[in-house]
Amino acid sequence: MTAMLASVSNLAEALLVAAADVDIIDLKQPAKGALGALDTATVAAIVRSLPADSCVSATIGDLPMQPALVLEAVQAMAATGVNYVKIGFFPGGDWQACIDSLQTMAAQGVAMVAVLFADAQPDFLVIERLAKAGFKGVMLDTMDKQRGSLTQIMNLTQLQTFVDRASDLGLLTGLAGSLRVEDVAVLLPLGADYLGFRGAICRQHCRTGQLDISQIDRLRESWQALTDLS
Repeated sequence: MTAMLASVSNLAEALLVAAADVDIIDLKQPAKGALGALDTATVAAIVRSLPADSCVSATIGDLPMQPALVLEAVQAMAATGVNYVKIGFFPGGDWQACIDSLQTMAAQGVAMVAVLFADAQPDFLVIERLAKAGFKGVMLDTMDKQRGSLTQIMNLTQLQTFVDRASDLGLLTGLAGSLRVEDVAVLLPLGADYLGFRGAICRQHCRTGQLDISQIDRLRESWQALTDLS
């Protein structure tokens, strides 16, 4: 069963989606970029305030791929108590050195999720290297939110290849990137572990705007109807 991830930017939003029984509460600051990060003190406070059985992820921010910088950010975010730390693999820099440096975190039990960006046309061969390094999961997202949803940037064959390759390696898989309600019907059959939303669950579908519980309800109703049909 594909789960729902909702990105939130503060405690009030986190409590709102927790009450709505969203599967994964994702902490980030959309105003700071594709994977803009909340400060670690705020993340830690949100984790403490949520029900103990909540599943929480958090991003480390839009950082350049510099091993020491990325490692330090992952260490700090892991210390907040989140279940998953999300790391954006942005174009440029030294991906392999970053992957190598993060193996120590995986060995210590930190569950890391690598985020690849569809609009950067990533080489899916990196998924095997992530699996070997001990990453827990990998997801596809988008950097430029003005270019449309994930389904407008990659075709279904590419998305299915991503999901299958990561799943075969034992990794959790996620799909996100300006997803709309209508994308759910297209993406559910791909079998990803979760679909991620922000703009679609905000007022006027603005990702930097205020979260709207009625949009979450609308998304859930559409999701459930599709599930009932399958």
